[in-house]
Amino acid sequence: MKQASPLFLIDLLKVFAALVIILHHLSSYGQIAADARAFLPSVMNFLYEYGRFAVQIFLVMAGYLATQSLTRFANAKFSSQNLLRVIINRYLRLFAPYIAALVFTILCALIARFWVNDEFVGDQEKMGQFLAHLFFLQGILGLDSISAGVWYVAIDWQLYSVLAVLLITFSSYQALIWFISIVATASLLYFNRSNQYEAYFIYFIGSYSLGVLAYLAKNFADKKIQGLAKLALIAIGVMILLSTLQQVWLRNFLAWFVAIALLVWGNVAYPSSSVTHRLKASLLRAIAWASPRSYCAFLIHFAFILLANTIYIASGMHAHESGLIAVGLMLGVVVSSLIAASYMYRWIEIPSAKLKI
Repeated sequence: MKQASPLFLIDLLKVFAALVIILHHLSSYGQIAADARAFLPSVMNFLYEYGRFAVQIFLVMAGYLATQSLTRFANAKFSSQNLLRVIINRYLRLFAPYIAALVFTILCALIARFWVNDEFVGDQEKMGQFLAHLFFLQGILGLDSISAGVWYVAIDWQLYSVLAVLLITFSSYQALIWFISIVATASLLYFNRSNQYEAYFIYFIGSYSLGVLAYLAKNFADKKIQGLAKLALIAIGVMILLSTLQQVWLRNFLAWFVAIALLVWGNVAYPSSSVTHRLKASLLRAIAWASPRSYCAFLIHFAFILLANTIYIASGMHAHESGLIAVGLMLGVVVSSLIAASYMYRWIEIPSAKLKI
């Protein structure tokens, strides 16, 4: 099994997907979004309608990276007694920056309620709602989300846990691939098309499984397993194509194309700085810097959307209905999110990585 190391495509996709999700939420919430839409209607409408598709990139990559992590345990006689430890450690890995972002968002929402009369700010958070978020149960219990995007963290933990269970349940990777392929197809063509399942892993496991198959097809030591995983990827792609005869689901195509990109280029390293142009080298350094901080940026950005809308209204700038000011504040949210993410990564995420059972 190949060792994990910083890889260009994975880092690029992380940064790109996180940025698109931030822009999608900026185009969705508050007076800033409304005035920016009047100023740049095509751009804002595109981000609003299609920016959410970036979640598919996160899901496929999450499946790819989770398989990279969990197959190490499986190949080392991954036993059932270690299963709970692995699942809890994953929870701890997600928890610290997640809870820090939640607390900060609650404080920002408290400030925003003095000036912003908008549904996206939400009502005063209750203790039961907060506790449900701590254990990733808010979606299952039907509670309002404290922050945009935190549902994804709960789903990521569900999917990782399910994959861990599958790896110790199946005695062979051949059986695992067949089962995952069937479940992925059912998810992509049925469960993912009904909102009643969106709080559960089954709604998202189709895209996640494409990442699992892409990793096995590229990196598994046994060539037969690689071949079977490639065959499964192709078969699922054909079924996605055939399903367009009934209805076109662009997010399924995006997930499949991301899986194929990881299959082809997933192990491509960063270009050597000695053979790249100075501007290109700076861009590569920026991607390498932003990639490990993308999770924190994803978690914290909604708080800055709350603050930006508060400043916009409390200062009276909203009275001008200036799209240029709104777009400037959007840029400020992106920059502030990156700065805050850098501190969260250094002060919270890195130290919390030592929290393991």
